[in-house]
Amino acid sequence: MPKLIHLNGASGVGKSTIAAWYAERHPGVLDLDTDRVICLIGGWQDTFFQTFKAAQLLAVAMAETHLRTGHDVVMPQLATRVVDVEAFEAVARACGADYQEILLTAEKPVVCRRFLGRAGDADPVTQTIDDVVKERGGTAVVERIHDQLGAYLRQRPDCVVVPTDGCAPEETYEAVVAHLRAG
Repeated sequence: MPKLIHLNGASGVGKSTIAAWYAERHPGVLDLDTDRVICLIGGWQDTFFQTFKAAQLLAVAMAETHLRTGHDVVMPQLATRVVDVEAFEAVARACGADYQEILLTAEKPVVCRRFLGRAGDADPVTQTIDDVVKERGGTAVVERIHDQLGAYLRQRPDCVVVPTDGCAPEETYEAVVAHLRAG
C-alpha cells in the first residue's frame, strides 16, 4: 500500500532535508515539496500567498498521480490548520494509500536559531521564502508558528511527533524512518 508521508513542522526544523534524504534512499518516492512547486509559477516571489493556493492544488494533483502508480510520496509542508491537510488526506484515501503525518519539533529557541542559521546558506527558493517570513516579522513569525503547531497537534491524535532538539539531521532521519516502519 503506498503512503503519503507528511513531514510537518516550523521553518528550519528539517522537513525538506529529511524528505530529500528519504526520496534519495527510497527509489520511486516523490519528494513533493510545495515550496518547489510554487517556484514553477511565474511571479511567485511577488505574490507568494496568492500563488501558494494554486501551488497547493497542483501538489494535491501531483500526489494523487504518483500515489496511483503505487509509489510513496513524502511531502515536507508546514500545516497549522486541519483544513490545510484535508485535501491530502482525502487524496490518499481515494488512492487506497496510507496518510502518515510526522511533526518534527524543537523548542522555540532552537527553531528560531535554526531559521536564522540558514540565512545565506539556503538555496534561492528557500531564501526567497525565508525573506517572506522575515518581511512578516522573522523570528516572531517562527515563534507564532511554533505555538500554532502546538494547538494543531491537539487536533491530530494520529500525528507522530519526532523531537529534533539536540539531534543531528541523520538522527532525525533515522527516527522518522523508525516511525514509518512501525506505522
